[in-house]
Amino acid sequence: MRRSNRLTSSRDVRRVLSEGTRYPSPSLVVHVAPSVDGPVRVGVSAGRRIGSAVRRNRAKRRLREAVRALLPTIRPGTDVMVTARRAAVQTDTTELVAEIRTALDRAGVLVMMAATGC
Repeated sequence: MRRSNRLTSSRDVRRVLSEGTRYPSPSLVVHVAPSVDGPVRVGVSAGRRIGSAVRRNRAKRRLREAVRALLPTIRPGTDVMVTARRAAVQTDTTELVAEIRTALDRAGVLVMMAATGC
């Protein structure tokens, strides 16, 4: 994911977590907050409850890949924070994409695009 599409400062991450709307699912939690006009910015986290560093990093890699697939369909000017739950480690990547898509759809930030098949 490009640097311009990542939440890089802890200040922005805290803002999204505190001011954003929370959309939970079995494997993850998605926080969505509007931002100033600009590209979609996404952050991914996995707490120690997930397990060892290997399991946390695996979960984050899989979540980043799932978000990367949906990035073109998210409305610009949106900040998204995806937090892994324990179930994210065993959940299939296609299911993670579906859960993130559902959360973003509930948030109303998905832009329907004919080319992506959404």
